[in-house]
Amino acid sequence: MVGILLSGMVSFALAVALGKPLIAELRRRGLGKNIRVDGPASHSAKTGTPTMGGLMILGPVVVLTVTTNLAGRQSMLLPLAVMLGFAALGLYDDWTGLHDRTGVGMLARLKFPWQVLIGVAAAITLRVYLGISLTAVPGLDRAVDIDWLYIPVAVFLIVGVANAVNLTDGLDGLAGGTSAVAFLAYGVIALAQQQSYVAAFCFTVAGAVLGFLWYNVNPAQVFMGDVGALGLGAALATVALMTGQWPVLLVIGGLFALETVSVMLQVGYFKATRGRRLFKMAPFHHHLELSGWKEVQITQRFWVLAVVLAMAGVALALW
Repeated sequence: MVGILLSGMVSFALAVALGKPLIAELRRRGLGKNIRVDGPASHSAKTGTPTMGGLMILGPVVVLTVTTNLAGRQSMLLPLAVMLGFAALGLYDDWTGLHDRTGVGMLARLKFPWQVLIGVAAAITLRVYLGISLTAVPGLDRAVDIDWLYIPVAVFLIVGVANAVNLTDGLDGLAGGTSAVAFLAYGVIALAQQQSYVAAFCFTVAGAVLGFLWYNVNPAQVFMGDVGALGLGAALATVALMTGQWPVLLVIGGLFALETVSVMLQVGYFKATRGRRLFKMAPFHHHLELSGWKEVQITQRFWVLAVVLAMAGVALALW
């Protein structure tokens, strides 16, 4: 337990130490964010803020996982590999977006197949090589074996949560704070299951994210970018699958689900009504912004909700 907590603390310290030189290097290279033209007008002031700050998270996670959490635990290569695979896609997306005036980056029709490919590889590893197919259901005394249905479920979760966290990354500190809480929640669940290696990974990621937040809270000195958001979401789904407690991810990651559903509803309503909008802007945090909420107010209230949802999710998992 002490070692697991220390991994989170060391990860935090490494991320904070990496922050200043990384931000300075990003500024030196002129890797400032192009704010999307279809975003809230108030965000135009953030143009030029360095992006790809997710590298600040990846560095400590890779170092600590490889040096302290792989001894006899080769299975921990999986969440690390999934995180790095999605982060690599995000890095390319960020780089492309920096050279695009709209800030859109890599087109979805090009990015999505690669996400599915990584998701399929991870799902097969979980089912075939790690032999995981049991799913915990809150309220039931025994887990349910979903056998080969596990593979499409795992692919859907990994790809879906990666993009959900990415959609949430729209305000200073929003995706970082909510992701850190979610990883801490699954760290507690893993500890309750005596999966110390999974717990150590979760606390390591949470510590690194908190270190990143040192520089990302409003007004942000650096943005996470897709390199961080996609990697975090995919890794979160992977650890949820490794614990067998992936159904409660809908609760623990409830805010990610809200953001995703708001986009789906907005697009569906827009098409069905030929141009009308259900929300002032999607994802939902932008709707709140345009409704008069301050950015800091939205972020902090989402953090509060994330903690409450995490407590509810852990309670369901331990029920």
